[in-house]
Amino acid sequence: MEVVISDRSAALAADAVEALVRGNPGAVLGLATGSSPLPAYRELVRRHDAGTGPSYDGVRCFLLDEYVGLPPGHPQTYRETIFRELTDALGIARDRVASPDPADPEHAGPRYEETLRAAGGVDLQVLGIGGDGHLGFNEPGSSLASATRIKTLTERTRRDNARFFGSVDEVPRHVLTQGLGTILRARHLLLIASGAAKAEAVAAAVEGPVSASCPASVLQLHPHATVLLDDPAASRLERADYYREVYAAKPAWQGF
Repeated sequence: MEVVISDRSAALAADAVEALVRGNPGAVLGLATGSSPLPAYRELVRRHDAGTGPSYDGVRCFLLDEYVGLPPGHPQTYRETIFRELTDALGIARDRVASPDPADPEHAGPRYEETLRAAGGVDLQVLGIGGDGHLGFNEPGSSLASATRIKTLTERTRRDNARFFGSVDEVPRHVLTQGLGTILRARHLLLIASGAAKAEAVAAAVEGPVSASCPASVLQLHPHATVLLDDPAASRLERADYYREVYAAKPAWQGF
């Protein structure tokens, strides 16, 4: 796992995505929604609008999760959110953006797993982390080998997401989410976290034991995981000085 503490996390994440797409125009991107990756998405759109980004015409995208129970086209579905925040602006056709099907939650998980396999798997998976360490919507206690499936949101997560709705009562109680085992199959995991509210979860994920009590700790098992943090998010890390020293001495050619 590579831990990078920088005030340029959004730019570094955008660099990683662009480098992948330039080297592989048919790349498969895994996309998370929420506040953590949004600055990186805005940076990608800014570069695209400025004419400095790569072409995304051949890129395919897979969403990390989706609410169950919202009507199609609802602005807070993750499909509409990612259209609005990223893929439409990058010129990625909507039929190249896949998500678990909330209309059939009983069978959506296995179908999504098969679609992911048929696409050859995810090249780079963008991730955020919840304040309780959840990854995707894999809440504490989730199996580290889990596949895409329906999950019940905790009250804490529903309260955290209420800011996107009129009230907590409007936040769905169920979601479809890629499992931790599914996430681990991506070839590169790129987790972005900012703010002191994420510091405890980040420390548990990066330096704590691998445990279902902190689902994001599963990143420690991955051969190519990058964690991009600002100073507040890194404030509980015991080895923060080491991570800074290693990144400062990193060869320029190495990239992420």
